Amino acid sequence: MDQKNPSRSFGFLWLSIALMPLIGISFLLAIQPQDYWWLMRVGQETIQNGAIPVTDTISWSQAGQPIIYQQWLSGVLLYLAYKSGGVAFTLLLRGILVAITYAVIWLMAHEVSTPQVASILVFVLGIATANNWAVRSQLFAYPLFVLSLWSLLRWQNGNKKQLWILPVSALLWANLHGSFILPFVLAGAALVFGKGDRKSLAIAIALMIPATLINPRGIGVWNYFVFMLNSPSDHLFAFEWAPPRNEGWQMHIFFAWMLAFAPLAVFSPRKLSIFEWALYLGFGWLALTGLRYVIWFLFIVAVFTAALFSGGSKNSAEPKQIFPALNFGFGIFLLILPLIFLPTFRERWLGDSAPVYEMSTTPLAATEWLVERPQACSNLWADYSFGGYLSFAMPTCQPWMDSRFNAYPPEQWTEYVQVSRAENWQAIFDRENINLLMLSHASQPKLVEAVTSSEIWCEEYRDEIAVIFLRCEAK
Repeated sequence: MDQKNPSRSFGFLWLSIALMPLIGISFLLAIQPQDYWWLMRVGQETIQNGAIPVTDTISWSQAGQPIIYQQWLSGVLLYLAYKSGGVAFTLLLRGILVAITYAVIWLMAHEVSTPQVASILVFVLGIATANNWAVRSQLFAYPLFVLSLWSLLRWQNGNKKQLWILPVSALLWANLHGSFILPFVLAGAALVFGKGDRKSLAIAIALMIPATLINPRGIGVWNYFVFMLNSPSDHLFAFEWAPPRNEGWQMHIFFAWMLAFAPLAVFSPRKLSIFEWALYLGFGWLALTGLRYVIWFLFIVAVFTAALFSGGSKNSAEPKQIFPALNFGFGIFLLILPLIFLPTFRERWLGDSAPVYEMSTTPLAATEWLVERPQACSNLWADYSFGGYLSFAMPTCQPWMDSRFNAYPPEQWTEYVQVSRAENWQAIFDRENINLLMLSHASQPKLVEAVTSSEIWCEEYRDEIAVIFLRCEAK
């Protein structure tokens, strides 16, 4: 019997054991509205008009202002998934992207360790980073990042055949998410600190540069990257740009892993190369400067940890008798099993206990009420996450602002925060001629209380998530 295939089946089984719970979690996590709905709106407009929107069509406060949607392809893919199969296809797409990402990480870990160690590390990595699985453009960048890392680690070990992944990743990434600089960071570190064939890598990097220009804005995509790095609204008001704090069990894992890695590297028989230390230190520094970089760092650390735990040896306790057909069959069953957590299936046995959308930030019923009364929508001021949902669910009812942080100047965000805290709210509403309010119980309790007590505003609708007020004089 060919021993290679049985060994592969054993590895596939362990890969399936690691991926099954992660895929299941990806199907059960509620969709957060902040970056999902406006991306869908961009995808919808792009397909319907045959062109990417170049001016703001979502809010009335910035209507007609120039805007760049660098991540237009993510919006198109999300809209196509939603149009083809609703939220079930959207969650299925997320599950596929998560499975590809963590399968590649498992493969890298398995190349330097045992399948058991690789599976344990991938599972821990998955639960530590699941809070980064929001359905947004960054989700499409995860497989590209780990594939780029895999190609460079193979190059480091003398195999340059996979370097074609780098320019292909750069081309796709430049149309999917603003972090398309990351493959250049990985490749640049390899070129400076790695020990592979530098000529072949230099050629790959040279191809990556024009690859990023294959997008609707050409070289303008780099201007967008610079704009994002310096966007005051993002840095001042978006929590993901803030440094991480050791709050919550997932952050506990991040800090513990970061602190434990150095002594593990010191005492392990397998020593890290200069290139690997450069990635650890470089991405570790990035992770400490902003929450948005934590997941990239953990991707890298998981692979290196596998090598350190194994000590550079792949001696495995594989069973002497291996049954390939049984291993493959059971592994496939484990990968298919999470499908029971998709909508339309899970309602039959979970009921409403696992909502599809993040309920506190997705005003489903309130929006339905407003859809039936479109004449009431005039100069709407809404919770910013509500505005994100409205941008797709009721595009004719434009909010004052929504969840696109860099679409609004910091002064407007400052006023939004003041109003949400019930500070100077009526003066701002009067100045902006606000006639309709859709407020959040969860994030604006003081404002809800203040408006309820006002004689200027009449309550029209209320549920456990949202309250809608209309100027009494406008009724």
